[in-house]
Amino acid sequence: MIKVNVKNGELSEAEIKAYVARAHELYPGKAIDCIDLSIDGDFVDVEYHFAAVPFQRIRRITGYLVGTLDRFNDAKRSEVEDRVKHGIISETKREQAS
Repeated sequence: MIKVNVKNGELSEAEIKAYVARAHELYPGKAIDCIDLSIDGDFVDVEYHFAAVPFQRIRRITGYLVGTLDRFNDAKRSEVEDRVKHGIISETKREQAS
């Protein structure tokens, strides 16, 4: 159930249900946590708050796109450990190395 906050006035249950239905039309497949409805005279400002989306980092390691190394065999794990990791050297570190 979506939580609906009405500010600066009152709305009927039918109006609130219409705003919830419209949210589902606009954002199909997204989980909506809350809707803030701010009444301003004849206008209503609508603000949607969405549920957090789980995110998994995908990296390219030894030619494969992976999220974790748990399915790698020993040889692939060894390749990961032996690979050279490149990074950006800041100007300060570059001056210190000189």
